[in-house]
Amino acid sequence: DKHGVPEECIVLGNGSTEILQMGVQACMNPQLRLVSPTPTYEDVFEYTEPHPWVDVRGVPLLPDFSHDLSGMEEATRNSPDPVLVYVCNPNNPTGSLTPVADVVSWIERAGDHVHFLVDEAYFEFVDDPGYYSLDRMATENPNVVVARTFSKVYGMAGMRLGYAVTHPDTARLLRSFACGPNANHLALVAGLAALQDPDWVDFSVSRNLESRRMAYAVLEELGLEYIPSHTNFVMHRISGDLRQYIERMSDAGIRVGRPFPPMLEYNRCSFGLAEEMERFAETLRDFRRRGWV
Repeated sequence: DKHGVPEECIVLGNGSTEILQMGVQACMNPQLRLVSPTPTYEDVFEYTEPHPWVDVRGVPLLPDFSHDLSGMEEATRNSPDPVLVYVCNPNNPTGSLTPVADVVSWIERAGDHVHFLVDEAYFEFVDDPGYYSLDRMATENPNVVVARTFSKVYGMAGMRLGYAVTHPDTARLLRSFACGPNANHLALVAGLAALQDPDWVDFSVSRNLESRRMAYAVLEELGLEYIPSHTNFVMHRISGDLRQYIERMSDAGIRVGRPFPPMLEYNRCSFGLAEEMERFAETLRDFRRRGWV
């Protein structure tokens, strides 16, 4: 493509969730150990559930909500058998960043039995100068798979189109776990059109920034702590019971994020259009008047 990633390094998926599934299945082994931050996107955990022998090790995030890479690396030790490390950067649901240079440093010193599945679903939204994609590294290192999606910045979630960037040998292995014709024709046509419309990314990112500012403003107005986000959502504190808050928002016609244990004093809110964020803000203000948040 225009970034110079060879075709043989690309694997298509039915959304990036299928890429994550392929990544887990390709490493499956009776002695497999999965090391992941927690909380994070749950699918990688769920893909191990049919295989109860997998040694799943969740490592809590650091106080700044970045991955505890030292703790995760420690969790890979004393295992001569395959280890799969899941890195979600920016992280879902916290929207937080983990220093890429630290991830790269770990990958470079890791043993050959340690495999890295790097989820970059939200990378287009990041404007931190220290952040960059691991796509180039993935094309050269058979133990690194980068998962990407058209669901976020391109707004194509319902069309289910994702892809992996990885070494050609790993790409061939991943394809053997694909669900046959996993990317439908309409999604492929839309994906090609999206890649030929670079202005859309700038437009989408700028609208997202506008909605992010609106969300921050009302949260600050009401004194509700939030985690600075590098994505198209924000994780913020609430008062009271989380499920009751979700139900009350639903009653008001707004669907907010699901619970992400153990962070049950927080809720994740995806950014919508400006007018939708204004409705969210007014609803939060109404909740405050009612003593609900």
